[in-house]
Amino acid sequence: MVSINTKSIHIDLELKKKIEFVSNFCNTTPKIIEGSVKNINSTNISYIETHRIIVKGTTLLAFNYSKELYVEGLDKKIEIKDLKEFIKELN
Repeated sequence: MVSINTKSIHIDLELKKKIEFVSNFCNTTPKIIEGSVKNINSTNISYIETHRIIVKGTTLLAFNYSKELYVEGLDKKIEIKDLKEFIKELN
């Protein structure tokens, strides 16, 4: 039988503050869902689930200590400094 251990990853406080500050400036409220690490027991397989930030129906993926956010997947990314313009384009 497969057994999976899940451990929560807390979002970096500085990253959370930056996202909330920009979102408040754009008059929106982000929904922040913290990521996790899932380990399959008796194997060396691990899955890292990124932090998810949902802004106006768009999901952004974030890693701790990164200056980039990924839009809906890992193929398109934006820098945190460009988040304000990105949110304004969502209107």
